[in-house]
Amino acid sequence: MKPRIQLQLSLMMFLEFFVWGSWYVTMGIYLPNSLDASGAEIAQAYSTQSWGAIIAPFVIGLIADRYFNAERVLGILHLGGAFLMYQIANATEFGVFHPYILGYMILYMPTLALVNSVSFNQMDDPAKQFSFVRVFGTIGWIVAGLMISYVFHWDSQEGVQSGLLKNTFLMTAVVSVFLGIFCFTLPKTPPTRTSSEKIRIADILGLEALKLLKNKNFLIFFLASVLICVPLAFYYQHAGQFLGEIGVSNPAGKMTIGQGSEILFMLLLPFFFKRFGFKRTMIVAMLAWAVRYMLFAYGNAGELAFLLLLGIALHGICYDFFFVSGQIYTDSKAGKAYKSAAQGLITLATYGIGMLIGFWIAGKITDAYLIEEGGHLWETIWIYPAAFAVFVMLFFMIFFKNEKIEYKS
Repeated sequence: MKPRIQLQLSLMMFLEFFVWGSWYVTMGIYLPNSLDASGAEIAQAYSTQSWGAIIAPFVIGLIADRYFNAERVLGILHLGGAFLMYQIANATEFGVFHPYILGYMILYMPTLALVNSVSFNQMDDPAKQFSFVRVFGTIGWIVAGLMISYVFHWDSQEGVQSGLLKNTFLMTAVVSVFLGIFCFTLPKTPPTRTSSEKIRIADILGLEALKLLKNKNFLIFFLASVLICVPLAFYYQHAGQFLGEIGVSNPAGKMTIGQGSEILFMLLLPFFFKRFGFKRTMIVAMLAWAVRYMLFAYGNAGELAFLLLLGIALHGICYDFFFVSGQIYTDSKAGKAYKSAAQGLITLATYGIGMLIGFWIAGKITDAYLIEEGGHLWETIWIYPAAFAVFVMLFFMIFFKNEKIEYKS
């Protein structure tokens, strides 16, 4: 791969995740403080990610794979997203905000697959080359959080009270315009299928991979993957709100510790996977979810703030050891015939159905522990995802039979 192309792809990844990280973490702070949103309404806003994930395969399978170059579709989606982000920034009530954020996520979620398609199309050895491009996406997310907290101070108590968090959506809109235009300069990635090919919904959604569920071990893994999305939803939806509400300074910046740890544990995963195997790696991940929420339950913005930072830092173990290991396991079980379909099915089940259920449960529980004078009983709230993570861990430990899975890095 030519250095110029690698630079283009790396910048594309950086901007792709910069625009997501610019608003996603702080939306949980913005909605209750600027639009007086309830926990259920915050859940609706975050659930748009799941609806976007459910609809994304249709955008890719029906449009990008058949009629237009991937980089052009990518550019159009980001330009459309820029317009919606501008509208989101100017929404004055949740009833106006929600349809715009839903429209935005329907446009954004397909771009996650498209940036991968554009990248893979330029690589002769994706297994070795892709990680060096994808890591810039995580860096982009980190830079966005650091800018919000330490450059602009939009998530400070003064910034939140004065409505400065609105600027996170405006920043996303501006960067999305640049990214949309930049996409048209990317290497050409033509459709992988002809428009005359018969469209099969089963292929688009990866339903052919349902045959894998006949394997008991894969079925247990599949169910655990859906269930673990409930604790995951609590983190995505309420961690930023929690940190801001209890008075932790620079919450967006501090939450980038999670992305930093994601990079670290991604590098450690091959060693851990080979040394301890798939089952133990997954169990450690689920245990880390439980520990994280217990740290959140008993930490505070004062002398026990280190517990909160440690809980955030566990994100690398929670995410990489479970979801990346799960992708490896799925790939090994699927075989050549169902590789893409199986990955698509797991994505649909987790980021689609699993997260949708998780966001709803998290919103309901958070609303149930709302304090009349303002705020929430966070110590009690965090016990729920911790207990649920333990339940999923025990379910997996008991019913999943250990098997050897090779990790090819």
